[in-house]
Amino acid sequence: MSNPFNIDQELKKQAKERPAMSNLVRTRIDATLESLPESPSQLNSEQAQRPRRVNKGLRRTAAAAVAAGVLGVTVFASGFVSPAMADSLRNIPLVGSLFSSIEADIGLRTAGNEGLTTPVNSSFAYQDVKFKVLETVYDGTRAAFLVHVTAPNLNQGMYDNGKDIVKLSSGVDNVFLDINGFSPDGGLFYSSAGANEPDTLLFEQVIPTDHKGEFPDQFDAKVKLTLQGLDHEFELTVPFTKSTTDTYKVQPDTVMENDLFTATVTKAEVTPITTRLTAAIGLNGKQTLTAKEKEQLQDIRFAIYDDQGRQLTALSGEGIYEDNQWKWESIYATTARDVKYLVVKPFEVKDDFTEEVKDNQFIQGMEMEIQLQ
Repeated sequence: MSNPFNIDQELKKQAKERPAMSNLVRTRIDATLESLPESPSQLNSEQAQRPRRVNKGLRRTAAAAVAAGVLGVTVFASGFVSPAMADSLRNIPLVGSLFSSIEADIGLRTAGNEGLTTPVNSSFAYQDVKFKVLETVYDGTRAAFLVHVTAPNLNQGMYDNGKDIVKLSSGVDNVFLDINGFSPDGGLFYSSAGANEPDTLLFEQVIPTDHKGEFPDQFDAKVKLTLQGLDHEFELTVPFTKSTTDTYKVQPDTVMENDLFTATVTKAEVTPITTRLTAAIGLNGKQTLTAKEKEQLQDIRFAIYDDQGRQLTALSGEGIYEDNQWKWESIYATTARDVKYLVVKPFEVKDDFTEEVKDNQFIQGMEMEIQLQ
């Protein structure tokens, strides 16, 4: 069956009249070409193929798809598309950020979609095992990066450590992050980047509020890790650049109480990627807490909704008792850049604090609205 449209001939014909390519497009194409596999064998190896916390996913990126994406960007940005060519190229994927495909974290997805990520092309190899840092994102609250792993005993995200076959994220051990001699408490979260990118790992570090000074707008992090079954410590150098100054910081000191509890929101910090909330809840009339009362408060968390009623996904949290209160600082994925206010609702945990909260879990009469703009 003959091809009704010969794309090669059309490209050659139209290229003669093509206007100059913009610097933005050229830069994106150059970065993509630089990240392509160095050989067909490397392509075959790479193509073959969450924090230890709440799990969160990525699109498959074979070299052919990436190359087609380069073509797509060049064609559409250059403005020489005929109607027939437009129909033929409509389904070709464009070059984009792998963060755009992370299904369970809308904040990282927004970073990828809105160009808030930084491409990285650095590799760290030992024998026939290779770690390749692909991309980073940093908004002042959390730093995340993607690493593609190539190994002969790794297939579709399943890793043979010599004793058992485990998920790649379970085969990684002893992960440490260091920034100029400072290592944040709580460790570096890591997980699979998703079903479509099984051999890629997503790493995330939440920046502690009281140590933000150790994290300037631009820094290099040293990440050390080991892979089970391999007597070698990998050390990755990961560069970060803060990609957004679009941050809302409020200290509302909003208080709400009912017959039993008093809840307070003392601070909210919102970027297009991450939302950090500091809140507390206490028992009315109690100056000190018994062990049973502490346990009661410890099962209370704070669900957040944006001004469109969408629940923000909870990513991590840390709690501490202060006098008669349970103080909780939690990190959420931001739903949109232009949120005008947040609604905070205390609830009782039934399963996990990231759960989809049911109506009967909310503590009645405790809803608080936090204005951001």
